Amino acid sequence: MSVRLKLSIMMFLEFFIWGAWLPLIYAYLPSLGFGPLEQSWILNAFALASFTAMFFSTQFVDRNFAAEKFLALSHLVGGVSILALAWTQSFWPFFMLMLVHSLFYVPTISITNSIAFANLKDAQKEFGLVRLWGTIGWIAASWPFVFLLVDWAQVPAFASVPFSEWLGKALGSSKQGEALQHATAYIFIASGIASLLLAAFSLMLPHTPPKLAKEGAEKFAWLEAMRLLRVPFVLVLFIVTFFDAAVHQCYFIWTATFLQSPSVGIPGNWVMPVMSIGQIAEIGTMSILGFFLKRLGWRKTMVLGILGHAVRFGVFALAPNQPWLVVSINVVHGICYAFFFATVYIFVDEFFPKDARSSAQGLFNFLILGLGPFVGNFVWPMLGTWFRNDGGYDFQKLFFAPAAVAAAAAVMLLLLFRPPEGAWKAPKT
Repeated sequence: MSVRLKLSIMMFLEFFIWGAWLPLIYAYLPSLGFGPLEQSWILNAFALASFTAMFFSTQFVDRNFAAEKFLALSHLVGGVSILALAWTQSFWPFFMLMLVHSLFYVPTISITNSIAFANLKDAQKEFGLVRLWGTIGWIAASWPFVFLLVDWAQVPAFASVPFSEWLGKALGSSKQGEALQHATAYIFIASGIASLLLAAFSLMLPHTPPKLAKEGAEKFAWLEAMRLLRVPFVLVLFIVTFFDAAVHQCYFIWTATFLQSPSVGIPGNWVMPVMSIGQIAEIGTMSILGFFLKRLGWRKTMVLGILGHAVRFGVFALAPNQPWLVVSINVVHGICYAFFFATVYIFVDEFFPKDARSSAQGLFNFLILGLGPFVGNFVWPMLGTWFRNDGGYDFQKLFFAPAAVAAAAAVMLLLLFRPPEGAWKAPKT
Protein backbone atom coordinates (compact mmCIF):
# COMPACT_ATOMS: atom_id res chain seq x y z
CA MET A 1 0.00 0.00 0.00
CA SER A 2 1.49 3.33 -1.06
CA VAL A 3 2.17 6.07 1.50
CA ARG A 4 -0.33 8.42 -0.17
CA LEU A 5 -3.04 5.74 -0.11
CA LYS A 6 -2.42 5.13 3.60
CA LEU A 7 -2.64 8.85 4.31
CA SER A 8 -5.87 9.07 2.31
CA ILE A 9 -7.48 6.22 4.31
CA MET A 10 -6.31 7.91 7.51
CA MET A 11 -8.04 11.15 6.49
CA PHE A 12 -11.21 9.29 5.42
CA LEU A 13 -11.64 7.63 8.82
CA GLU A 14 -10.51 10.72 10.76
CA PHE A 15 -13.31 12.87 9.40
CA PHE A 16 -15.89 10.07 9.21
CA ILE A 17 -15.64 9.96 13.01
CA TRP A 18 -16.48 13.65 13.36
CA GLY A 19 -18.97 13.89 10.48
CA ALA A 20 -21.05 11.02 11.85
CA TRP A 21 -22.22 12.92 14.93
CA LEU A 22 -21.69 16.67 14.50
CA PRO A 23 -24.51 17.67 12.08
CA LEU A 24 -27.28 15.97 14.10
CA ILE A 25 -26.14 16.47 17.70
CA TYR A 26 -27.54 20.02 17.81
CA ALA A 27 -31.07 18.69 17.32
CA TYR A 28 -30.42 15.53 19.38
CA LEU A 29 -29.43 17.17 22.67
CA PRO A 30 -32.76 19.02 23.24
CA SER A 31 -34.60 15.72 22.68
CA LEU A 32 -32.82 14.34 25.79
CA GLY A 33 -34.21 17.20 27.86
CA PHE A 34 -30.93 19.08 28.23
CA GLY A 35 -31.33 22.83 28.80
CA PRO A 36 -29.53 25.51 26.78
CA LEU A 37 -26.63 25.80 29.24
CA GLU A 38 -26.17 22.03 29.42
CA GLN A 39 -26.18 21.84 25.62
CA SER A 40 -23.56 24.57 25.41
CA TRP A 41 -21.24 22.76 27.81
CA ILE A 42 -21.59 19.45 25.94
CA LEU A 43 -20.83 21.16 22.63
CA ASN A 44 -17.97 23.07 24.19
CA ALA A 45 -16.25 19.87 25.32
CA PHE A 46 -14.70 19.92 21.85
CA ALA A 47 -13.51 23.49 22.35
CA LEU A 48 -12.04 22.75 25.79
CA ALA A 49 -10.16 19.80 24.34
CA SER A 50 -8.55 22.01 21.71
CA PHE A 51 -7.08 24.11 24.53
CA THR A 52 -5.50 21.16 26.33
CA ALA A 53 -4.32 19.73 22.99
CA MET A 54 -2.36 22.88 22.27
CA PHE A 55 -0.40 22.61 25.54
CA PHE A 56 -0.06 18.87 26.12
CA SER A 57 -0.94 16.35 23.39
CA THR A 58 0.83 17.99 20.46
CA GLN A 59 3.86 18.64 22.70
CA PHE A 60 4.25 14.87 23.19
CA VAL A 61 4.04 14.21 19.45
CA ASP A 62 6.47 16.99 18.55
CA ARG A 63 9.14 16.07 21.07
CA ASN A 64 8.47 12.70 22.75
CA PHE A 65 6.09 10.29 20.97
CA ALA A 66 5.79 8.74 17.51
CA ALA A 67 2.77 10.36 15.85
CA GLU A 68 1.19 7.17 14.47
CA LYS A 69 1.33 5.42 17.89
CA PHE A 70 -0.21 8.42 19.62
CA LEU A 71 -2.95 8.37 16.96
CA ALA A 72 -3.70 4.68 17.66
CA LEU A 73 -3.98 5.20 21.44
CA SER A 74 -6.12 8.32 21.07
CA HIS A 75 -8.66 6.68 18.77
CA LEU A 76 -8.90 3.61 20.95
CA VAL A 77 -9.89 5.63 24.03
CA GLY A 78 -11.94 8.15 22.06
CA GLY A 79 -13.80 5.42 20.20
CA VAL A 80 -14.92 3.61 23.35
CA SER A 81 -16.07 6.91 24.87
CA ILE A 82 -18.25 8.01 21.98
CA LEU A 83 -19.72 4.53 21.55
CA ALA A 84 -21.01 4.77 25.10
CA LEU A 85 -22.89 7.99 24.28
CA ALA A 86 -25.44 5.98 22.29
CA TRP A 87 -26.83 4.62 25.57
CA THR A 88 -26.35 7.70 27.75
CA GLN A 89 -29.17 10.15 28.49
CA SER A 90 -28.16 11.89 31.73
CA PHE A 91 -26.26 15.17 31.58
CA TRP A 92 -23.16 14.52 33.70
CA PRO A 93 -22.31 11.08 32.23
CA PHE A 94 -23.00 12.46 28.74
CA PHE A 95 -20.80 15.51 29.28
CA MET A 96 -17.94 13.48 30.77
CA LEU A 97 -17.98 10.92 27.97
CA MET A 98 -18.04 13.68 25.34
CA LEU A 99 -15.18 15.42 27.15
CA VAL A 100 -13.08 12.23 27.23
CA HIS A 101 -13.76 11.61 23.55
CA SER A 102 -12.88 15.21 22.68
CA LEU A 103 -9.69 15.23 24.76
CA PHE A 104 -8.40 12.29 22.74
CA TYR A 105 -9.93 13.09 19.35
CA VAL A 106 -9.23 16.81 18.91
CA PRO A 107 -5.40 16.46 19.00
CA THR A 108 -5.60 13.88 16.23
CA ILE A 109 -6.84 16.52 13.76
CA SER A 110 -3.52 18.35 14.13
CA ILE A 111 -1.55 15.11 14.28
CA THR A 112 -3.04 13.65 11.08
CA ASN A 113 -2.12 16.90 9.33
CA SER A 114 1.42 16.62 10.70
CA ILE A 115 1.75 12.98 9.60
CA ALA A 116 0.59 13.96 6.12
CA PHE A 117 2.94 16.93 5.85
CA ALA A 118 5.88 14.89 7.15
CA ASN A 119 5.38 12.19 4.51
CA LEU A 120 4.38 14.21 1.42
CA LYS A 121 7.04 15.47 -0.98
CA ASP A 122 5.18 18.65 -2.06
CA ALA A 123 2.63 19.75 0.56
CA GLN A 124 1.16 22.63 -1.49
CA LYS A 125 0.48 20.29 -4.40
CA GLU A 126 -0.40 17.03 -2.63
CA PHE A 127 -2.03 17.91 0.71
CA GLY A 128 -5.33 18.96 -0.88
CA LEU A 129 -5.54 15.65 -2.76
CA VAL A 130 -4.99 13.68 0.45
CA ARG A 131 -7.17 15.87 2.64
CA LEU A 132 -10.14 15.62 0.25
CA TRP A 133 -10.52 12.01 1.41
CA GLY A 134 -11.40 13.42 4.81
CA THR A 135 -14.23 15.26 3.11
CA ILE A 136 -15.34 12.05 1.40
CA GLY A 137 -15.33 10.39 4.82
CA TRP A 138 -17.56 13.14 6.24
CA ILE A 139 -20.03 12.65 3.35
CA ALA A 140 -19.96 8.86 3.72
CA ALA A 141 -20.97 9.30 7.37
CA SER A 142 -23.96 11.47 6.44
CA TRP A 143 -25.85 9.58 3.76
CA PRO A 144 -26.73 6.33 5.57
CA PHE A 145 -28.91 8.38 7.94
CA VAL A 146 -31.33 9.12 5.08
CA PHE A 147 -32.48 5.52 5.57
CA LEU A 148 -31.72 5.08 9.28
CA LEU A 149 -34.08 7.95 10.13
CA VAL A 150 -36.92 6.85 7.82
CA ASP A 151 -40.27 6.10 9.48
CA TRP A 152 -40.69 2.68 7.93
CA ALA A 153 -44.17 2.28 9.44
CA GLN A 154 -45.40 4.81 6.88
CA VAL A 155 -43.69 3.06 3.96
CA PRO A 156 -45.64 0.36 2.06
CA ALA A 157 -44.16 -3.13 1.91
CA PHE A 158 -41.47 -3.57 -0.70
CA ALA A 159 -42.85 -4.78 -4.07
CA SER A 160 -46.43 -3.99 -3.00
CA VAL A 161 -46.30 -0.80 -5.07
CA PRO A 162 -44.15 0.31 -8.01
CA PHE A 163 -40.50 0.76 -7.00
CA SER A 164 -40.45 4.48 -7.79
CA GLU A 165 -43.47 5.03 -5.52
CA TRP A 166 -41.92 2.90 -2.75
CA LEU A 167 -38.59 4.77 -2.96
CA GLY A 168 -40.27 8.17 -2.96
CA LYS A 169 -42.31 7.26 0.12
CA ALA A 170 -39.24 5.86 1.91
CA LEU A 171 -37.08 8.90 1.23
CA GLY A 172 -39.84 11.33 2.18
CA SER A 173 -40.94 9.75 5.49
CA SER A 174 -38.87 10.87 8.46
CA LYS A 175 -39.20 9.59 12.02
CA GLN A 176 -40.58 12.04 14.57
CA GLY A 177 -40.38 12.58 18.32
CA GLU A 178 -39.05 9.79 20.51
CA ALA A 179 -38.55 7.44 17.55
CA LEU A 180 -36.31 10.03 15.87
CA GLN A 181 -34.36 10.43 19.11
CA HIS A 182 -33.65 6.71 19.43
CA ALA A 183 -32.63 6.37 15.79
CA THR A 184 -30.37 9.43 15.96
CA ALA A 185 -28.32 7.72 18.69
CA TYR A 186 -26.79 5.62 15.90
CA ILE A 187 -24.58 8.61 15.08
CA PHE A 188 -22.43 7.69 18.09
CA ILE A 189 -22.26 4.01 17.14
CA ALA A 190 -21.11 4.86 13.61
CA SER A 191 -18.53 7.29 14.98
CA GLY A 192 -17.22 4.85 17.58
CA ILE A 193 -16.77 1.98 15.13
CA ALA A 194 -14.85 4.25 12.74
CA SER A 195 -12.64 5.42 15.61
CA LEU A 196 -11.72 1.87 16.60
CA LEU A 197 -10.95 1.02 12.97
CA LEU A 198 -8.61 4.00 12.73
CA ALA A 199 -6.94 2.99 16.00
CA ALA A 200 -5.97 -0.31 14.38
CA PHE A 201 -5.09 1.20 11.00
CA SER A 202 -2.83 3.83 12.59
CA LEU A 203 -0.27 1.12 13.30
CA MET A 204 0.12 0.70 9.52
CA LEU A 205 0.89 4.38 8.90
CA PRO A 206 4.41 5.59 8.03
CA HIS A 207 6.60 5.88 11.10
CA THR A 208 6.69 9.56 12.05
CA PRO A 209 9.10 9.98 14.97
CA PRO A 210 9.30 13.09 17.14
CA LYS A 211 11.85 15.76 16.31
CA LEU A 212 14.21 16.69 19.11
CA ALA A 213 14.48 20.39 19.81
CA LYS A 214 17.51 22.03 18.27
CA GLU A 215 20.22 23.15 20.63
CA GLY A 216 19.17 26.39 22.26
CA ALA A 217 15.54 26.02 21.13
CA GLU A 218 12.56 26.42 23.41
CA LYS A 219 11.87 23.29 25.48
CA PHE A 220 8.10 23.55 25.00
CA ALA A 221 7.08 23.25 21.35
CA TRP A 222 3.77 25.06 21.93
CA LEU A 223 5.61 28.05 23.41
CA GLU A 224 7.94 28.14 20.42
CA ALA A 225 4.87 28.22 18.15
CA MET A 226 3.10 30.91 20.20
CA ARG A 227 6.11 33.23 20.16
CA LEU A 228 5.75 33.57 16.40
CA LEU A 229 2.60 35.58 17.08
CA ARG A 230 5.02 38.49 17.54
CA VAL A 231 5.39 38.47 13.75
CA PRO A 232 2.73 40.89 12.38
CA PHE A 233 1.44 38.79 9.48
CA VAL A 234 1.15 35.70 11.73
CA LEU A 235 -0.78 37.70 14.35
CA VAL A 236 -3.19 39.05 11.70
CA LEU A 237 -3.87 35.53 10.45
CA PHE A 238 -4.39 34.35 14.04
CA ILE A 239 -7.04 37.03 14.70
CA VAL A 240 -8.82 36.51 11.39
CA THR A 241 -8.86 32.73 11.93
CA PHE A 242 -10.70 33.27 15.23
CA PHE A 243 -13.47 35.30 13.58
CA ASP A 244 -13.80 32.90 10.66
CA ALA A 245 -14.01 29.91 13.01
CA ALA A 246 -16.74 31.61 15.05
CA VAL A 247 -18.71 32.35 11.87
CA HIS A 248 -18.23 28.78 10.68
CA GLN A 249 -19.78 27.48 13.91
CA CYS A 250 -22.98 29.42 13.19
CA TYR A 251 -23.49 27.19 10.16
CA PHE A 252 -23.58 24.03 12.28
CA ILE A 253 -25.71 25.55 15.03
CA TRP A 254 -28.52 26.96 12.88
CA THR A 255 -28.54 25.30 9.46
CA ALA A 256 -30.37 22.12 10.51
CA THR A 257 -33.12 24.16 12.20
CA PHE A 258 -33.27 26.56 9.25
CA LEU A 259 -33.58 23.75 6.69
CA GLN A 260 -36.51 22.22 8.61
CA SER A 261 -38.29 25.57 9.01
CA PRO A 262 -41.63 26.02 7.15
CA SER A 263 -40.07 28.41 4.63
CA VAL A 264 -37.50 25.81 3.48
CA GLY A 265 -39.29 22.57 4.41
CA ILE A 266 -36.53 19.94 4.27
CA PRO A 267 -37.58 16.62 5.99
CA GLY A 268 -35.52 15.65 9.03
CA ASN A 269 -33.97 12.57 7.40
CA TRP A 270 -32.62 14.75 4.56
CA VAL A 271 -30.89 17.38 6.69
CA MET A 272 -27.51 15.62 6.82
CA PRO A 273 -27.41 14.88 3.06
CA VAL A 274 -28.35 18.49 2.24
CA MET A 275 -25.61 19.78 4.52
CA SER A 276 -23.19 17.30 2.92
CA ILE A 277 -23.61 19.13 -0.41
CA GLY A 278 -20.95 21.48 0.91
CA GLN A 279 -18.60 18.57 1.53
CA ILE A 280 -19.27 17.18 -1.95
CA ALA A 281 -18.26 20.56 -3.39
CA GLU A 282 -15.26 20.53 -1.05
CA ILE A 283 -13.92 17.45 -2.85
CA GLY A 284 -13.60 19.41 -6.09
CA THR A 285 -12.24 22.48 -4.32
CA MET A 286 -9.59 20.53 -2.41
CA SER A 287 -8.45 18.84 -5.62
CA ILE A 288 -7.70 22.22 -7.24
CA LEU A 289 -6.45 23.99 -4.12
CA GLY A 290 -2.82 23.61 -5.15
CA PHE A 291 -3.59 25.23 -8.52
CA PHE A 292 -5.13 28.31 -6.88
CA LEU A 293 -2.40 28.62 -4.26
CA LYS A 294 0.28 28.66 -6.94
CA ARG A 295 -1.53 31.37 -8.94
CA LEU A 296 -3.34 33.51 -6.37
CA GLY A 297 -1.00 33.20 -3.41
CA TRP A 298 -1.85 32.88 0.27
CA ARG A 299 -3.75 36.13 0.83
CA LYS A 300 -6.17 36.09 -2.12
CA THR A 301 -6.96 32.40 -1.67
CA MET A 302 -7.80 32.90 2.02
CA VAL A 303 -9.91 36.00 1.33
CA LEU A 304 -12.03 34.01 -1.15
CA GLY A 305 -12.54 31.35 1.53
CA ILE A 306 -13.82 33.85 4.09
CA LEU A 307 -16.09 35.58 1.57
CA GLY A 308 -17.74 32.20 0.95
CA HIS A 309 -19.27 32.47 4.43
CA ALA A 310 -20.59 35.96 3.73
CA VAL A 311 -22.23 34.78 0.50
CA ARG A 312 -23.83 31.71 2.05
CA PHE A 313 -25.27 33.50 5.08
CA GLY A 314 -26.33 36.38 2.84
CA VAL A 315 -28.42 33.97 0.75
CA PHE A 316 -29.85 32.36 3.90
CA ALA A 317 -30.90 35.83 5.09
CA LEU A 318 -32.27 37.20 1.82
CA ALA A 319 -33.85 34.14 0.21
CA PRO A 320 -35.36 31.93 2.95
CA ASN A 321 -38.41 31.29 0.78
CA GLN A 322 -36.36 29.90 -2.10
CA PRO A 323 -35.56 26.31 -1.02
CA TRP A 324 -33.65 25.48 -4.23
CA LEU A 325 -31.32 28.45 -3.65
CA VAL A 326 -30.90 27.74 0.06
CA VAL A 327 -29.93 24.14 -0.72
CA SER A 328 -27.68 24.88 -3.69
CA ILE A 329 -25.73 27.71 -1.98
CA ASN A 330 -24.22 25.08 0.32
CA VAL A 331 -21.75 24.35 -2.47
CA VAL A 332 -19.72 27.36 -1.29
CA HIS A 333 -18.81 25.36 1.82
CA GLY A 334 -16.06 23.79 -0.28
CA ILE A 335 -14.59 27.23 -0.87
CA CYS A 336 -15.04 28.19 2.80
CA TYR A 337 -13.13 25.17 4.06
CA ALA A 338 -10.49 24.51 1.42
CA PHE A 339 -9.59 28.10 0.56
CA PHE A 340 -9.29 29.20 4.17
CA PHE A 341 -8.95 26.44 6.76
CA ALA A 342 -6.99 23.94 4.64
CA THR A 343 -4.84 26.79 3.33
CA VAL A 344 -4.11 27.88 6.91
CA TYR A 345 -2.85 24.37 7.71
CA ILE A 346 -0.54 24.40 4.66
CA PHE A 347 0.64 27.92 5.51
CA VAL A 348 1.48 26.92 9.09
CA ASP A 349 3.49 23.93 7.88
CA GLU A 350 5.34 26.20 5.45
CA PHE A 351 6.25 29.00 7.87
CA PHE A 352 6.53 27.48 11.36
CA PRO A 353 9.57 25.56 12.71
CA LYS A 354 9.49 21.84 11.88
CA ASP A 355 10.34 20.79 15.44
CA ALA A 356 7.10 22.46 16.54
CA ARG A 357 5.00 21.20 13.61
CA SER A 358 2.13 19.58 15.57
CA SER A 359 2.09 22.34 18.18
CA ALA A 360 1.84 24.98 15.45
CA GLN A 361 -1.08 23.10 13.91
CA GLY A 362 -2.57 22.81 17.39
CA LEU A 363 -2.19 26.55 17.93
CA PHE A 364 -4.44 27.31 14.97
CA ASN A 365 -6.71 24.36 15.73
CA PHE A 366 -7.21 26.03 19.12
CA LEU A 367 -8.96 28.78 17.15
CA ILE A 368 -10.62 26.65 14.47
CA LEU A 369 -11.93 23.97 16.83
CA GLY A 370 -11.69 25.73 20.18
CA LEU A 371 -11.96 29.42 20.88
CA GLY A 372 -13.95 30.28 17.74
CA PRO A 373 -16.60 27.57 18.27
CA PHE A 374 -16.57 28.16 22.06
CA VAL A 375 -17.57 31.79 21.59
CA GLY A 376 -19.92 30.86 18.76
CA ASN A 377 -21.71 28.27 20.90
CA PHE A 378 -22.81 31.07 23.22
CA VAL A 379 -23.22 34.00 20.80
CA TRP A 380 -25.23 32.39 17.98
CA PRO A 381 -27.83 30.63 20.22
CA MET A 382 -28.21 33.94 22.10
CA LEU A 383 -28.97 35.68 18.80
CA GLY A 384 -31.66 33.07 18.25
CA THR A 385 -33.40 34.09 21.46
CA TRP A 386 -33.26 37.74 20.39
CA PHE A 387 -34.68 37.08 16.94
CA ARG A 388 -37.39 34.61 17.92
CA ASN A 389 -41.04 35.44 17.34
CA ASP A 390 -44.38 33.65 17.51
CA GLY A 391 -43.85 32.17 14.06
CA GLY A 392 -40.38 30.82 14.83
CA TYR A 393 -37.12 32.65 14.10
CA ASP A 394 -36.38 35.79 12.12
CA PHE A 395 -33.64 34.14 10.06
CA GLN A 396 -33.04 37.26 8.02
CA LYS A 397 -31.77 39.23 11.00
CA LEU A 398 -30.07 36.19 12.51
CA PHE A 399 -27.99 35.36 9.42
CA PHE A 400 -27.05 38.95 8.62
CA ALA A 401 -24.82 38.94 11.74
CA PRO A 402 -22.39 36.15 10.67
CA ALA A 403 -22.42 37.45 7.09
CA ALA A 404 -21.26 40.88 8.33
CA VAL A 405 -18.55 39.39 10.57
CA ALA A 406 -17.22 37.30 7.67
CA ALA A 407 -17.12 40.31 5.35
CA ALA A 408 -15.22 42.38 7.95
CA ALA A 409 -12.70 39.55 8.53
CA ALA A 410 -12.09 39.30 4.77
CA VAL A 411 -11.38 43.04 4.56
CA MET A 412 -8.98 42.81 7.52
CA LEU A 413 -7.08 39.95 5.89
CA LEU A 414 -6.94 41.73 2.52
CA LEU A 415 -5.52 44.93 3.99
CA LEU A 416 -3.22 43.70 6.76
CA PHE A 417 -2.03 40.17 5.91
CA ARG A 418 1.29 40.51 4.09
CA PRO A 419 3.32 37.29 4.25
CA PRO A 420 6.75 37.32 2.61
CA GLU A 421 7.14 35.86 -0.85
CA GLY A 422 9.43 32.91 -1.31
CA ALA A 423 11.50 31.34 1.46
CA TRP A 424 11.15 32.76 4.96
CA LYS A 425 13.09 31.87 8.07
CA ALA A 426 11.26 32.12 11.37
CA PRO A 427 12.92 34.51 13.82
CA LYS A 428 14.74 32.91 16.73
CA THR A 429 12.48 32.41 19.73
